[in-house]
Amino acid sequence: MTREFPDESAGEFPSPPETVTDGDRREIRYRTGSDEDVGALVEMYLDFDAEDRAQGIPPVREEPIRDWLDVLLAEDCLNVVALHDGAPVGHATLVPDEDGSYELAIFVVRPYQGAGIGTELLEHLLGSAQDARVERVWLTVERWNDPAIAVYKKVGFGMISTESFELEMSIRL
Repeated sequence: MTREFPDESAGEFPSPPETVTDGDRREIRYRTGSDEDVGALVEMYLDFDAEDRAQGIPPVREEPIRDWLDVLLAEDCLNVVALHDGAPVGHATLVPDEDGSYELAIFVVRPYQGAGIGTELLEHLLGSAQDARVERVWLTVERWNDPAIAVYKKVGFGMISTESFELEMSIRL
């Protein structure tokens, strides 16, 4: 499958680490994720609300979550974690695919949604991607997930496919 990507790059994004005050006046630290985050991320994902799961992810039970994180935290993937008071409240990842582009996934726990954390998390992940010389990123999102679509558009993603119940979007870094 050949994906379409914009001809123009989206501009510069911030790189982690950085601490930002969110819309609810909480200090959120954005940093590169690693294997050391597995335990805390498992706990975050175990507490995820059912309605915040999309396209079968994150998994529901501990062992599948650990297996999934083994893939996401592999050396060829990029990860950024958002932390509040030392605990993860968001996680974004880029996973390479066969054609040299990267697929994006992003998750923010419910009490932290709507405060700008998803946008910052996404921007910091894209900044890490630029540092790693990633050029093309794509994602799929359920067509009824208006808040996520708005965030993706805000940082520069454009629609490339609207033919199914999932929308496909892409960005060139």
